[in-house]
Amino acid sequence: MTVPVVLAGARGHGRWHVENIRRLQDRGVVRLVGICELTPLTENEFGVELPRQSSDFGALLDATGARAAVVCTPIPTHTDLALTAAERGVHLLLEKPPAPSYAEYRRMADGVARAGVACQIGFQSLGSHALPAIRRMIADSLIGEVTGVGGAGPWARPEAYFRRAPWAGRRRLNGVDVVDGALTNPLAHAVATALALAGAARAEDVTRIETELLRANAIESDDTSCVRVTTGRDLQVTVAATLCAEHPDEPYVLVHGTRGRITFWYKQDRVLLQRADHGPEEFEYGRTDLLENLAAHLTTGADLLVPPETTGAFMRVVEAIRTAPDPAPLPGSAWRALPEEGRRVVPGVDGLVAAAADTLALYSELGAPWAPAAHALPREVSTR
Repeated sequence: MTVPVVLAGARGHGRWHVENIRRLQDRGVVRLVGICELTPLTENEFGVELPRQSSDFGALLDATGARAAVVCTPIPTHTDLALTAAERGVHLLLEKPPAPSYAEYRRMADGVARAGVACQIGFQSLGSHALPAIRRMIADSLIGEVTGVGGAGPWARPEAYFRRAPWAGRRRLNGVDVVDGALTNPLAHAVATALALAGAARAEDVTRIETELLRANAIESDDTSCVRVTTGRDLQVTVAATLCAEHPDEPYVLVHGTRGRITFWYKQDRVLLQRADHGPEEFEYGRTDLLENLAAHLTTGADLLVPPETTGAFMRVVEAIRTAPDPAPLPGSAWRALPEEGRRVVPGVDGLVAAAADTLALYSELGAPWAPAAHALPREVSTR
């Protein structure tokens, strides 16, 4: 019942997958049979005896007889690698974001469906046991009627983060879409989790998207951004993020209700329930690992937690960001350098990120002095 797995992309974030595969391998869930890297790993890098390696993903799948593959490679390569696996009947854990454009996402999802293979998208937060618990709280009307969902990501990244790979901090590379940015990559979980808790995970659940994309760093992509999604039920989902926080903190999603609210710190699987006529209640949950869930799907028929169709709304957001005007550079007066930390900060952005999640407003509506005026940039995309 052990599932043989090939890993494509074992450096960078791929190191997390190496460790996770080892953990599951020790439990007999999976077995690492191959690594696909353009430059082969050394035993010193890997730490133990290496499995078969190749820079040719398809040939490696053929040679190893892998039943599943984990794809953790640059964003523009996701669709082609996913289809390479699908054509061979190999099931997938595909890192987020699943594709750099909605068209590429559809090409991937349709190809996987035609091939009849399972595909799990790597939004690990959607494996949290907190999500069904929060949905039960909502269904039981503990916070009354849901009025909207906010998300906040006050993070920090050094300038070196944007030099870690040729595609980092880019919207396009050599004429190919990349769409790396605060909302589409490092804080993509905040967007996907907020949409999931709003009951708007599928592409058809989204009716309107507004974006404000800005940058303090010398990059193409956004590092200080917000997005507001209107759902088919006329709920608003607003997520604000920055990689230039003064005091970086855990990202969270906030479900607003007529009689209370629920805060979900999704990296910690921690939930705070606040409701009228009750004291605050805090809960901690476990989570199901997505590769383990994929293996269980293949061996016992367990339901997949994050199949491609449940990321359609997120990909609508990616597409709105891809087609939006390039992120506006913040004026030099709006940010300052922290040489000792090798990064840039935007004074006051921490409070604005929190306020956006709390009020469902965009930066410009909150009076951010550096945000574009409401009429300055076309920022609204209708999905109908």
